[in-house]
Amino acid sequence: MNLRLRDDQQEALKLRAEEEGRSMHAIVLQAIDRYLEQEADRTTVRRLGAKYAAGHADLLRRLGE
Repeated sequence: MNLRLRDDQQEALKLRAEEEGRSMHAIVLQAIDRYLEQEADRTTVRRLGAKYAAGHADLLRRLGE
């Protein structure tokens, strides 16, 4: 996989890596890991929300009245 960054992104990433004493590669990998974890959490929340909304549809309807 190749990752193409805009020039401003490349420069900002380079500066951040220098400030943190880390490689640009390590920062990008961490960002990807965070993104994947957040999306997995969102998927879980959506799934559980749908499950409990369906199971408590009558109660939710009455609360909305």
